[in-house]
Amino acid sequence: MNHPTLVSASESIKAIPERKFKIPEESCPGRLEKSKWVYLFQREYATADPALVDFIGTDEATTCVGFAIRNRKNGITSVAHMDSPNIVDKGLDQMLSSFIDRCLDDDLDVHMIGSFEDSSPDHGSDKSGSESDENLDGHSFSLCSKIIETLMMREEKFHFQTLCVLAHNTKKDSQGNACPIFNGLVIEMSTGSVIPASFDTTSRCPDEIVRRIRVTSSYEDHKWDGKLLETYNTLTDRFEIAPCRWTWRQERIARRLRDLSDSEVLHLCSTSPSAEAPDFVANERRKWEYLIQHPNWNETFPMEQPRVFKRTADGDWRRC
Repeated sequence: MNHPTLVSASESIKAIPERKFKIPEESCPGRLEKSKWVYLFQREYATADPALVDFIGTDEATTCVGFAIRNRKNGITSVAHMDSPNIVDKGLDQMLSSFIDRCLDDDLDVHMIGSFEDSSPDHGSDKSGSESDENLDGHSFSLCSKIIETLMMREEKFHFQTLCVLAHNTKKDSQGNACPIFNGLVIEMSTGSVIPASFDTTSRCPDEIVRRIRVTSSYEDHKWDGKLLETYNTLTDRFEIAPCRWTWRQERIARRLRDLSDSEVLHLCSTSPSAEAPDFVANERRKWEYLIQHPNWNETFPMEQPRVFKRTADGDWRRC
C-alpha cells in the first residue's frame, strides 16, 4: 500500500474533480448527444466495449470497493462493486471470462477506488442495505487484502494503476468521523482514464429498485453464493438483469424496518452509518415499499426470466 508508485497514483487521482452523472429533466436545445454509460449497483459487475459505451462505473461504495480491469489491447473494461471477500474468487473469474478475445499475455490495468479505514461497530443482524452482509462488519481491510492477494496469485498480467483505498481514501468529517474521500469511479472507455464519480436517482439506471433488492435477496438465493450478480450483455449493449429469488421473510423484514426512525435505519442497515450519502435512508424505504407491494419474487421475474432493457436513441432505457 505504501509503494511509491501506488502512493503517487492515489495522490494524482485526488486532484481530479469528481464527475457527477445526472440526466437533465428536459432536453436542452442544441445539447450534445448524451453520453452512454453502464452503471453498477452493489455486488453487480459488467464488462463494456468502447465501441458501444462511453463510461462504465459505480458509486455508493463506503466499505465496498469499486474495482475495474481494463485490457490495454482493445479497451474492453470490466467493473464490479465488490462488497465481500467471499465473492472475490468467483467474481474475478466472472469478470475475466467475459472479456472478448482475451489471452494470458494481455496487459490488464487495475483500478480500485472505495473503502476507507472503517471501525467495526456492533450492528444488528437485519442489515438489508448498502454495504450489508450479515456475516461481515467493518470489513474494508479484509476486502481490499483479498482482492490484491487474489490478483497476485493469478497467471494474468495485472498492472495496478489506481489504488485509492483504505488510508489513501480516508478523511474526517465535521464530527471527526472517518469517511471515504471518494465513493465511486468511472472508466472513460475511449482513453482508459479513471475518474472519481457520483450518480443520482436519474443516472443509476435502469431498474434501480429491483437491482437494489437483488443485493439483499441474493444472500437467500443460493445460486448466487460466492458470485457477482449478472446484469449486462457486453455484445448487445443491453441490460439483462438476472433473476434473483426472495422469500416472504423479506416482506416481513420490510414491514418491520419501515417503522424505524431514520437514525435507527442508518445504524441497523449500514456497516458505515456516519459515511452514508444523504439519500441512503430514502433508498432503503423505497426498497421496502416495493417488497411490501411485491412479496412474491415471481411477480418481478415471471418464469424466472431476466428483465431486459435496451438503450433508446436518446440514451435512455426501455424495457423489452
